[in-house]
Amino acid sequence: MIDRSRAGFPDQKKVTRSALFFLAFFLLLCSIALCQDEFDGAERIVAAGDVHGGFDDLVDILRAARIVDGRNRWIGGKAHLVQTGDILDRGDNSRKVLNLLMDLESQAQKAGGMVHVLLGNHEAMNIYGDLRYVTRGEFDSYRTPESEQLREQSYEASADPAQKSDRKYRQKWEEEHPLGWVEHRLAFGPTGRYGKWLRQKNVAIRINNALFSHGGISPKYASRSLREINEQCRAELRDFAKLRGGMVLDPEGPLWYRGLAETPESELASHVEALLAAYKVKYLVIAHTPTPGIILPRVGGKVIQIDVGLSKAYGQARACLLFEGSEPFALHRGSRLPLPADGNILGYLKSAEFLEPSDSLLRRYLTRLLRGQPQQNPN
Repeated sequence: MIDRSRAGFPDQKKVTRSALFFLAFFLLLCSIALCQDEFDGAERIVAAGDVHGGFDDLVDILRAARIVDGRNRWIGGKAHLVQTGDILDRGDNSRKVLNLLMDLESQAQKAGGMVHVLLGNHEAMNIYGDLRYVTRGEFDSYRTPESEQLREQSYEASADPAQKSDRKYRQKWEEEHPLGWVEHRLAFGPTGRYGKWLRQKNVAIRINNALFSHGGISPKYASRSLREINEQCRAELRDFAKLRGGMVLDPEGPLWYRGLAETPESELASHVEALLAAYKVKYLVIAHTPTPGIILPRVGGKVIQIDVGLSKAYGQARACLLFEGSEPFALHRGSRLPLPADGNILGYLKSAEFLEPSDSLLRRYLTRLLRGQPQQNPN
């Protein structure tokens, strides 16, 4: 028998221990990277609000922001791209948006940049099965040659046995479960391409001096750390039994809260100051509540609304938020506009209006504003 130690062979036990150590270390690093919710040193940040299936609309602003080229490949270098949720629903091309962001995520990483996709209420809804806003065209994008067979199997497995043979019952069931529905549900399941990916995502993150979230942090959750908020939401979306009474479904939770966008500024100031101090930031960036087609600062520029109504469902505005250095700008129809911090919102709106097509949402809003009419939610 060969003496392995004398023959120059490594000790098998030592090799095994070393391999296990490095594997554990690698998994620890992966876990840390996955859970990371605070980032410093970003030289440039591009933030886009609700997409709602508007693939071409998102591509337009990413090209204008020099994040992707004409073939939709990452050219943003070390920039950070933030998408603040609501990729899904209301439009037909959500799947294309998901695929684009997944591709850009890996491309950005190789270039030294980052893509941060945050969860919005519509991502959560698709995960736990509230499909009220999924369009027929969206279901169609999941259809395959096996769709009819899969739907038949689903019908046999889930339909009410007492009504299976009833023609009207079946017709209604098929209207509620169009072709592609089964594949859609599989894709958003725990092991599905999109469900697995989205369940790993954050709800809120800090980059440099800005806090990004879909709806914003309400007073109810202002004492929670970002880590606590993100981990609780991920836990609830992994185990639906935790949804009832939890953060994901809470109207005051970070996926649904509208207070930072709708509460009168005079009543909001103390809460905003408390959030800025608690999270050590200068800006609170939110989406979820549509603006009149423009990046809209509130409370002296400390709150920045970025749901401009990007998709066809909301008017197809063309704007995103830029941070270059530590200062915020709107990229409005390709033009870089400083965000006012001195309360001169009207001058900023007029600068943006100059770039707008006739009869745009922003033009109508500004006309009402100048006439002293109530500032209605545009959508």
